[in-house]
Amino acid sequence: MFLLKTMVALVQRVKRASVSVDGHVVGSIGKGILVFLGVHRDDGEKDLDYLVKKVPNLRVFEDERGRMNLSLFDIGGEALVVSQFTLLAKTRRGRRPSFDLAAPPEKGEEFYRRFVEGLKGLGVRVEEGVFGAYMEVELVNDGPVTLIVDSREEK
Repeated sequence: MFLLKTMVALVQRVKRASVSVDGHVVGSIGKGILVFLGVHRDDGEKDLDYLVKKVPNLRVFEDERGRMNLSLFDIGGEALVVSQFTLLAKTRRGRRPSFDLAAPPEKGEEFYRRFVEGLKGLGVRVEEGVFGAYMEVELVNDGPVTLIVDSREEK
């Protein structure tokens, strides 16, 4: 069984993406990555630091030979970050997902903000959604390339 026990980023390589709240675009990017970020109730500094460093350095963009060998930095890409506690859903039992692994809203928002600021601190141009709001996300997935990145230590 695959059960996330740490912060998770669902990363999609996009040609463009935007997020709207109440019919108004609040964040929009061109070529880059769309990051849906879920914060686990037990996450700490190490989890946050790991994802801030890992996500923008993923080599998911194609080089001149068509190989995924370039990072967000290499292509001068952008990031759109959207909070998504539903990534921590437990679905094994019954039909209604349980979200008790997700961080409480205060912690989730703090870590979400710190993730965004961490990316900005590395020089990434970041757009974002509105934490806790009902959002509509539009994207053109490039590839498609979609990765799940979490802060578990690999065995």
